[in-house]
Amino acid sequence: MAVKTDFTSDEWKKLLESPLLAGFAISAADPSGIFGTLKEGLANASALAEAKTSASDALIKAVADDLLTAEGRAAARDGVKALIQAAGGIGGVKDKALAALAQTAAILDAKAPADAPAFKAWLAGIANRVAEAGSEGGFLGFGGEQVSAAEKATLEEITKALGVA
Repeated sequence: MAVKTDFTSDEWKKLLESPLLAGFAISAADPSGIFGTLKEGLANASALAEAKTSASDALIKAVADDLLTAEGRAAARDGVKALIQAAGGIGGVKDKALAALAQTAAILDAKAPADAPAFKAWLAGIANRVAEAGSEGGFLGFGGEQVSAAEKATLEEITKALGVA
């Protein structure tokens, strides 16, 4: 089982950013208005809180624990903020997030091969949870479809970037 000290500080930061980026990629794929965005954000936060208390994988739990500290949140938030700025707007966020998730997958494969499948599946699960959180194309959060075609395509891109079957 991998632990925080098995990773460089930059690698650990990538691991901390990855759950947020999995959700951001979905939100950027098909922005769903204020209510949908709030629901998607809550789904992401809920997945992190759930991992802290019920994750069976030690690496997932360690990342969730660290993300729930002020220092961990700040590191992840700063990394995501830099990614958004580098993307030059919402249109580029999805592609930057997918590239960052592929980097995370490579780090996991190299440094934590035993933990990699569970961690990658967790990230894909977060993305799926965010996609299902808000309906798309409705009015004030009512109606529309649960998961849009753009979100479905992005879910496939996320699983490909992560190397998840």
